[in-house]
Amino acid sequence: MASPLDLQEQEQLDEIKHFWKRYGNAITWALIVVLGGFAAFNGWQYWQRKQGAQAGVMFDQIEAAVQAGDLARVDRALSDIKERYPNTTFAHQAALLAARAYYDKSQSDAAKSSLTWVLEKSNDDGLRAVARLRLAALALEAKAYDEALAYLAKEIPPAFAALAHDRRGDIYLAQGKPAEAREAYRKAYEGLEESVEYKKLVEIKLNALGLDVSKAAVEAKK
Repeated sequence: MASPLDLQEQEQLDEIKHFWKRYGNAITWALIVVLGGFAAFNGWQYWQRKQGAQAGVMFDQIEAAVQAGDLARVDRALSDIKERYPNTTFAHQAALLAARAYYDKSQSDAAKSSLTWVLEKSNDDGLRAVARLRLAALALEAKAYDEALAYLAKEIPPAFAALAHDRRGDIYLAQGKPAEAREAYRKAYEGLEESVEYKKLVEIKLNALGLDVSKAAVEAKK
């Protein structure tokens, strides 16, 4: 996944393209419009950079509060960044970070609320996928299996597809559907790179369900 800085720069680039598409033709009509547009553009770009920098500072505050286990500070800082910079990537990443802190402190409702906010506000497919996977995990823990599957029914970016299959496998297994779980785990296993440590855990799950993937791979090569 891209770093916070990469994601912020991409957002700025998209907004610049949108600005030019909307105002570019008008700017070319007269010199005064060109100069006015140039000044406005520079001011708008500065405002965007300032927003990103300020949101970044607030993200650092939330990160520090999470590391300290101070949920009161997390609440205050998250509320501030959501209110002041709701459309920044830093705010969306902060909500994901806070959700984990809430979950670790057994505040599942707060975690769910924070993750749902990311789904509603973020335009980043990767961040939305992370939120969906975590929401599905919360629903699974609450034995709300249909809800858990519904979170994973939406389109998931290819980079997260294997993890989504693995989560579906967990849900099917909890529902007492071993055949469906085995198929989901198989897709997860095939979608994970060999270098990914988590693949070993998926293999263990498959072995427990009677599918020896290492043996199957050997036989497939014969």
